[in-house]
Amino acid sequence: HGFKYLSNYLIWITWISVSCSTVDMAHLLPASLFKPGQRLLSRAKRGWVWNQMFVLEEFSGPDPILVGRLHTDKVENDTARYSLSGEGAGTIFAINEKTGDIHAMKRLDREEKAEYTLTAKVTNAITGQLLEPMTEFIIKVQDINDNAPKFTEGPYHAAVEEMSAVGTSVITVTATDADDPVYGNSAKLVYSILEGQPYFSVDPNSGKIALHGMDREMREDYQVVIQAKDMGGHMGGLSGTTTVSITLQDINDNPPKFSKSLYEFVIPEDLPLGKEGGKVKANDRDIGENAKSTYSIIEGDDQGVFEIITNATTQEGILQLRKPLDYESKRNYTLKVEATNIRSEPRSNGPFKDTATVKIVVEDSDEPPVFSKPMYLLEVDENAPINKIIGTVTARDPDATGSPIRYFIDRHTDLERQFNINVDNGRITLAKPLDRETDMWHNITVTATEVRNHSQISRAVVAIRVMDINDNAPEFATEYEAFLCENGKPGQVIQTVSAVDKDDPIQGHYFDYRLVPEMLNNPNFTIKNNQDNSISVLAKHDTFRRQKQEMYFLPIIVTDNGNPPMSSTNTLTIRVCGCSKDGIVQSCNVEAYVLPIGLSMGALIAILACIILLLVIVVLFVTLRRHKNEPLIIKDDEDVRENIIRYDDEGGGEEDTEAFDIATLQNPDGINGYLPRKDIKPDLQFMPRAGQHSGPNGVDVDEFINVRLHEADNDPTAPPYDSIQIYGYEGRGSIAGSLSSLETASSDSDQNYDYLREWGPRFRRLGELYSVGESDRET
Repeated sequence: HGFKYLSNYLIWITWISVSCSTVDMAHLLPASLFKPGQRLLSRAKRGWVWNQMFVLEEFSGPDPILVGRLHTDKVENDTARYSLSGEGAGTIFAINEKTGDIHAMKRLDREEKAEYTLTAKVTNAITGQLLEPMTEFIIKVQDINDNAPKFTEGPYHAAVEEMSAVGTSVITVTATDADDPVYGNSAKLVYSILEGQPYFSVDPNSGKIALHGMDREMREDYQVVIQAKDMGGHMGGLSGTTTVSITLQDINDNPPKFSKSLYEFVIPEDLPLGKEGGKVKANDRDIGENAKSTYSIIEGDDQGVFEIITNATTQEGILQLRKPLDYESKRNYTLKVEATNIRSEPRSNGPFKDTATVKIVVEDSDEPPVFSKPMYLLEVDENAPINKIIGTVTARDPDATGSPIRYFIDRHTDLERQFNINVDNGRITLAKPLDRETDMWHNITVTATEVRNHSQISRAVVAIRVMDINDNAPEFATEYEAFLCENGKPGQVIQTVSAVDKDDPIQGHYFDYRLVPEMLNNPNFTIKNNQDNSISVLAKHDTFRRQKQEMYFLPIIVTDNGNPPMSSTNTLTIRVCGCSKDGIVQSCNVEAYVLPIGLSMGALIAILACIILLLVIVVLFVTLRRHKNEPLIIKDDEDVRENIIRYDDEGGGEEDTEAFDIATLQNPDGINGYLPRKDIKPDLQFMPRAGQHSGPNGVDVDEFINVRLHEADNDPTAPPYDSIQIYGYEGRGSIAGSLSSLETASSDSDQNYDYLREWGPRFRRLGELYSVGESDRET
C-alpha cells in the first residue's frame, strides 16, 4: 500500500506544478529588469492546461481513490461548476462539481483497459456560461505486478536420442506475462527446473532445456517441471509452471546376447525337410529395428545338412533340415551359431554379435525300405514264354535291425495281371503273353514291406519295354480302289500303292512287292518299284472297255525284311470308267453307259429312294385307318386288352396293351361262347324292365332284392364301362378256380351266411334275408 500512496503523492505533485504554471509571475521579477517607457512583457495566464492523469490499477481502499482535480481561476467566488463526459464518466469516474476533484469509483484492471479519454467542462453556476473551453484529457491506469507468467503452448512433448552429448538441446519453452513490461517486469522472466535434475538443465533466460547424456535402457521416459518467474526472479515476483514430457529414443548401443551358451536338441532322423528341429534366442536390450538380429551357422555343418532362419515376430532362430538325416551314417552334430544385429551404430563401440553352441543328437527311427533305384527299366521280347524272368528289384531296410523285405506288385498298376513277382527276392516274371503292337510299355509299381513292421512300405516304378519281333506281315496302307479310263494310254500309272507293318524293326522297314505267280504273265497290268517302299501299278494297253469287263482284281504279295520275313497277299481292285478328254472320271459302270444322256446313277438312286419312301407312307396311313375302324367289341381270340400290364412310367394307356396276346390268360376249358365285356358299353340295348307294382298287401322286399340282384349280376349294360380289368382265368391247375365275383358263372348257393347271425342283433335280419333268398332260389 505504501507504493500506491507514493504514486498518488506523485500525481498530486504533478497536478500542483501544472496549476502553479498558470499564475502570473511578472510581479515577482525585480524592477531593474524593466526600462521606463517600455511595455512590461508578461506571459499570458492560462486557465487550465493538462494532458493526462494517472490512477493505480487494482486499488481496493475503503474510499474512492482521488485521480486528480480540475480548477479554473476565471471566477473568484464559488460559482464555477465542473462536469465530465466521455469513457467511464459517471460510472467509473465521478467529479465533484464544486471542487473539481475526480475520483475512481471502481477497482480498475489495466489488462482489461489501460486508459480512458474524458472531456472536461466548467461553467458559471449562475449564467451557465462556459468559463473554459471544453478540453479532452486522458486518465491512464498504472500497472502493478498482478499477473503471473503463463506457458501458453504447454504441455510440451519432446524426444531425443539416448546417449546424446551433454548439453544437447531437447526443447525450448516460452512463457508470457500480461503485465506492463515497464512496471510488471514481465520482460525479465527467469526459468528454472523444479523437477528433472540432474538429468536435464534449463537456460534461465531463454527457457532452452538441455540433456545431460542418459541411457534409455536405464530409464526411457522423464517428466520435467519448468518454472518461469517475473521481476527477474526476485522475491515478490509471480511465477508459472509447465510440464515437459521427454522420451529417450533408442539407438543400437547393445549387442544381442544368447540366453545360454549351449543348446541341446534331439532330432528324429525322419524329420521332414523344412520342419522345425529346435529354436535358439538371442535377446537384445534395444528395441525396434535396433533389436532385430539374423542367425547363421558358422561352424560344424560342412555338408550343409542344417539351416537356421529368423522368425520375424519372435526374433528366434529356427533350426531346420536342408538334407535328410541318417542315423546309421552320423548320429550327432555340433554347430556354432551366431546372432548378428541387422543395424549397427557408429557411435557405439564393441561387437554387435554373439555366438552359442548347438549340440544335435540324431534319434533312430523305423524307416521304410529303400530301393536300390528309384526307377527300374526292364526289357522283354514280345514272344517271351510264360514265367520268363524279366528282371529283379531290390530293397533293404536302412535301420540297424535290418528287417527282411517282402515284394508285391500294386495290382492297380497291373490290372491285366501281366506280371508276377517273387515276394522274397523281387524277381519279376511274365504271367501272360505280350503283344508289342497292343502295348509297347508297361509301367507297374512294386512295393517293398518290412517283415517286422508292415506299415513301413516303399514304392518303386518299374517300366517294362516290350521288344519287337517280326510277327506281323505287311499289308496295304489302305484299301485301295483304282480307276482306269477307257481311253487311257499304255504305261499310264493307275495307282500308287504303299504298305504298312505293325512291327518296328531297328533297321527300319523295307518292303518287296511282287505279283502272285499266276499273274506274272498278266496281259493287262504290271507293277513298278518306286524305291521308296511303294510301287506304281501300270496299264499295259489302251483297249479296256466297260462293256467287255468292268472290274479287274490284281493280287500283290508284300514281303518285309524281318527275320524271318513275313508276307501277305493284298488285292487291288481296278474299275474301268468313262473319262473325259482330260482324264477326269465320269462314270464307272455298264448301266451308266446305256442311260439317257444327262441322267446319272446318283439321280436314279435318289428318285428310287423317294418312290420307296412314298410307298411306305401310304402303307402306314392305310394301316392306321384300318386300325381305327375296327369295332370295340372283338373276339376273345383277338382281345389284347385284358392283359395285366405293369407300367414303370406315367405314359401308356389301354393302347399299350394291343401288342399282347390275352389268350395265355384265358381258361382253355371255359365257355367258348360269347362273353360280354364289362369295361365297355355294348351296342345291344336291353329293353327297360317293366315296373312291378305292389299289391294290396304291399311289396315282398325279400323277393324284390333278390330279383334286382340277379338282374344286376347278368346285365351287360350295367356300369362301370371303363373302370376295371376283368380276368376270368387264374391259371391252369389252380385249386381255387376263378376268384372273380363279377364274372363267375356259379351262384352264391354254396355259401353259408349263418355267421351273420353270430355277429349280433344288427346283422341277424341280414342273415335271414340271405338265407330266405337261397331257399327260394333252390325251390
